[in-house]
Amino acid sequence: MAASFSCLRAPTFYHLTSSRTAIFNLPQRSRIAGANPFLPHSRTPKLVSNPSRRSTSASLFSAKKPPTDSRPSIDSWKISINLFCEAFIIIIYIYIYGLYNITKKGFAIAAKVQELHVYEINERDRGSPAYLRLSQKNENSLGDLVPFSNKLYSGNLEKRLGITAGLCVLIQHVPERNGDRYEANFSFYFGDHGHISVQGAYLTYEESYLAVTGGSGVFEGAYGQVKLQQIVFPFKIFYTFYLKGVRDLPKELLGKPVSPSPTVEPTPAAKAAEPHAALKNYTN
Repeated sequence: MAASFSCLRAPTFYHLTSSRTAIFNLPQRSRIAGANPFLPHSRTPKLVSNPSRRSTSASLFSAKKPPTDSRPSIDSWKISINLFCEAFIIIIYIYIYGLYNITKKGFAIAAKVQELHVYEINERDRGSPAYLRLSQKNENSLGDLVPFSNKLYSGNLEKRLGITAGLCVLIQHVPERNGDRYEANFSFYFGDHGHISVQGAYLTYEESYLAVTGGSGVFEGAYGQVKLQQIVFPFKIFYTFYLKGVRDLPKELLGKPVSPSPTVEPTPAAKAAEPHAALKNYTN
């Protein structure tokens, strides 16, 4: 009877202690955290998480990347600034070098003097000159106007170049020199090559110099002076230009000039303006 009741006795403190020790000695994976019936404030039972599994999943799925700075570093800024400065210096050098060459060429052109020789011949087939006596006096007097246009030939008299065209205003009659002083404004036309304009005193009794005031075509930017040598007034005049500010003149305008004399005449081919003896599209 005593033996049968022994199994119904309440567990002793010793047995509780051993049971508790046995539970805590279980492997950590199989241990269940539950409510302790002997502790009044126990929490709801739940599985104890595995630290190794948590660390593995954290490393695989929730690991944060180290923060990165998207701003350029100081070294990259220095490299960019150096490249910009080098490019800027190269551009400035090219600009200065080009400007120097242009200026050098400009000074060379401006300093170079080119001679051009032409003959102006009145062949009495253009109704030139027209003498307008605005002074209404019998002798040449101040204010008389003389419009004119004559044929223009090369200095060697082998090529028809074009024409002259302009106006002379009588300034002074000089009876003791049997001549007149005019203020002249006129141009020399060279076909497709352009023209030269001159202005100044035209003396019928001696050599005179007029200013070259400009030009067009190959004579654009021309300046200098021209010597007017009267041969037979008003039929033959020889001009020598001293031109500055223009590029090298076309070869067909140049050539060794024939010495001025009252007997000089253009070649028959030049007079007839044959293709080989005339400028292309020469002014007529």
